[in-house]
Amino acid sequence: MSSNSSRRSVVVLGASGLLGTAVTRELAGLPIELRVVGRRLTNVPERPVADVEVRTADLTEPHELARAVAGADAIIHLVAHIAGPATWRVSAGDAVAERVNLGLVHDLISVLRAQRRATPPVVLFAGSMSQVGHPTGGRIDGTEPDNPLTTYDRQKQAAENALKAATAEGVLRGVTLRLATLFSQGTDSIALDRGVVSAMARRAWAGEPLTMWHDGTVKRDLLCVDDAAAAFADALDHADRLAGGHWLVGTGLATSIADLFRSIAEAMSAATGKPPVPVISTQPAEQSLQTDQLDFVLDPGPFERATGWRARIPLAEALKRTAVAIADHAERTHAATSA
Repeated sequence: MSSNSSRRSVVVLGASGLLGTAVTRELAGLPIELRVVGRRLTNVPERPVADVEVRTADLTEPHELARAVAGADAIIHLVAHIAGPATWRVSAGDAVAERVNLGLVHDLISVLRAQRRATPPVVLFAGSMSQVGHPTGGRIDGTEPDNPLTTYDRQKQAAENALKAATAEGVLRGVTLRLATLFSQGTDSIALDRGVVSAMARRAWAGEPLTMWHDGTVKRDLLCVDDAAAAFADALDHADRLAGGHWLVGTGLATSIADLFRSIAEAMSAATGKPPVPVISTQPAEQSLQTDQLDFVLDPGPFERATGWRARIPLAEALKRTAVAIADHAERTHAATSA
């Protein structure tokens, strides 16, 4: 955000997750009132510029959501059901996932509708580029008809549609950022155990082969979580221009899974001095989804032109930093348990 955002009140819901931690770190450097809310304690940078309030709360509990967003000029909704340390995969009958991924958005709309403020608050929502379903062309540009293929994407789509309807009603000013595949660069402890890049880097450190559920030609748009955090900050500054729509946020670059995994293996080899682990193809795991076999690469041009945002963190540099961070953390942990 720019300096003209002085003292506005911003709430981050889901602040203790991978993306939430990065968004908190980004916003803490700005002259705002910042409230961060997570199920776990959220890490806040030392000596923040923002006035920061940290809360821990289960937002599915009655009244917790209303307390969390009270007085907010803007709300960044990053809450998502995580089935484990490295997966957001959701089964069709998972009532808890539906309550978190979709129900909380309906709750938020109800809370804000009851308040009926003169100036509707901004609500930024984290969506996914895979909501489109089966891409029909090259890069996804946001004009395609949506036909989500997974339970997770259907829940994201329903939440996005609810926010668009609430925007048209004047309850809030909703903006969905449909994000590319996120990866970290080992910036903090939570980044070491979230996402496929960190998961494969940990396997490489342990000397285990990196396994692909296909021949490796599947392509992804890979976005550093710190670039994603900057996108949310820029979206706050351009909320009126973005409101009522969904916007694709990524690099626009296609990286094959085989190239990604080989790069992870080589980065870990450089960090440890050991030979790179092999990258192999295996049969898809039981929890694999149809979208695992599809290419997802997006065109971020419309969002870039609307906000001036650009992805700036190169994948290769981030992989090097992640490998070093994971190797250092693993070695310190091993030394501590062996003492």
